[in-house]
Amino acid sequence: MARTALFHLLRSQSKQLISRNIHSGYRFRFATLSGTQYAKPNLNYATSIFSVQKRWASQAKTTEDDDKISIGPRKSKEDDEDEKDAGVVYYGPISSTIKKVKMLSLSTCCLSVSLGPVITFMTSPDMNVIVKGAVASSVIFFSATTTAALHWFVSPYIHKIRWQPGSDSFEVEMMSWLATYIPRTIKFADIRPAETNRPFVTFKANGNFYFVDAEHCHNKALLARLTPQKATHESALKNL
Repeated sequence: MARTALFHLLRSQSKQLISRNIHSGYRFRFATLSGTQYAKPNLNYATSIFSVQKRWASQAKTTEDDDKISIGPRKSKEDDEDEKDAGVVYYGPISSTIKKVKMLSLSTCCLSVSLGPVITFMTSPDMNVIVKGAVASSVIFFSATTTAALHWFVSPYIHKIRWQPGSDSFEVEMMSWLATYIPRTIKFADIRPAETNRPFVTFKANGNFYFVDAEHCHNKALLARLTPQKATHESALKNL
């Protein structure tokens, strides 16, 4: 009887152990499966963060390239294709710089003309009116003189040249008083050598002076036609 009772006791204990192991294994499996299911959204979330960071990096690189200082007008790929189709063969290397300086000079001139007399007459009430008028006139004259001198100095500068090879004329873009571009059409037959002491002048046409930066004019055929006598003189010196 004792043996039978002991046997039943061992059998019941073994069943309880087996049932516990089965339940624990099931829980472990369920936790693993649930962890796998929840891991997928985390992976998708990480992928989305990586794509956003990559997009931000590309935008930051584009902004950094745009902020870089460059000589000459900045052009995109589409602008380059349009300009090539339009026959542009020359760009002034400091065209954008000249425009900014001209706009700054015009702004200071306008401020001097409009606000200079007001500020002069409002300050120093004990000063004579004639002296105040002389000071205001001097400020206006100095500002207008520097603006006029700047325009005279950079007026021959060619900002852009359009030319089709084989054509007898070409189109240039000059800058006006108000820093706006003015197109002009020049014939090669009207080009004359610039016999003047004025600085930065390459040739003369129709009574106006023009300047082309020879180092940045990559079309040598056009450059030779713009300075025919200069090229002939240099070749003659080489032959000597």
